Amino acid sequence: MAGWQGSNSSVSSNETDLTIGFTSSAIAVFLFGTNFVPVKKFDTGDGMFFQWILCTAIWIVSLIVNLIQNCPRFWPLAMVGGFLWATGNVTVVPIVKTIGLGLGLLIWASFNLLTGWASSRFGWFGIDPEVVEKPVLNYVGAGLSVLSTILFLFVKTDIQSSSSSSESTPLLREHSINTSERRNEIRNDVSWVDNFSPVGKRIIGCSLAVIAGILYGSSFVPVLYIKDHGRRNGTTYTGASQFDLDYVFAHFSGIFLTSTIYFLIYCAIMKNHPKVYPEAIIPGFVSGILWALANCCWFLANRYLSAVVSFPIITAGLKNYFLLSIAFCIILAGSLSTAFSKV
Repeated sequence: MAGWQGSNSSVSSNETDLTIGFTSSAIAVFLFGTNFVPVKKFDTGDGMFFQWILCTAIWIVSLIVNLIQNCPRFWPLAMVGGFLWATGNVTVVPIVKTIGLGLGLLIWASFNLLTGWASSRFGWFGIDPEVVEKPVLNYVGAGLSVLSTILFLFVKTDIQSSSSSSESTPLLREHSINTSERRNEIRNDVSWVDNFSPVGKRIIGCSLAVIAGILYGSSFVPVLYIKDHGRRNGTTYTGASQFDLDYVFAHFSGIFLTSTIYFLIYCAIMKNHPKVYPEAIIPGFVSGILWALANCCWFLANRYLSAVVSFPIITAGLKNYFLLSIAFCIILAGSLSTAFSKV
């Protein structure tokens, strides 16, 4: 009887973990898919000021989470993950300007998925390899998730040319669009990538997208490393928390610190005349809050599903929704195959 009760309790606990994990993944996918909606109609320029506002909001959310978690021990190594993410994030604007959001997202999401999944599955960078009951099913799931991204090549991107219609003009710019000062500002707002040929832009954009994807996919590795070594005796991290949200503050602090350093370097390069867009402050702050909540859910998904399962599920969902009806079956099959390979 005791054995039966123990088995029944184990099954119940596993079902609860799966429920929390899949729910967290679904919320993460939704928030990641909508976090840039608040800034869609506002000019963010070269993106450096916007990313700093975004990262400021991210850090504030982590501070609240840290207080809710009763201020768990701060592990500086977890900040490295924030550094990796923030470094990848500063490449987004050049990527969009060179190859567009559609192709850029396809490339960096694919490499994000592969890096995060493979590092967890095979134990790269000193973390413990994840053991799955059905490895073939796990490989099929990851493969199908990558395959589904190819379908999004056909999604029309929302990149706008300089001759865009007034219907797509940011609302706050319409009041001053006829002033000569504003026209000169717009005309002088040229990115460094604009000086390259179309072929050069494509090479730069694709290369940056690959780098961004690898950096995004590696951002959870420091936390996983601390957790894995926390279960061992005689290591620096012995006894470290096994609950992923306890590392949010350190991870997000790395994001904020790195973005601040990059912004200061940018200000120095611009000779203390950075391109600041005040109308993007509140939308950027809201966007940062949504992203932070999404990433907190991803931390929870890593905890209750493991990274080898959560990465294919969440990154496969980080796509444009226009072809959802076509890609749904493949994404669902890939996600379920990956998830049930662990059961």
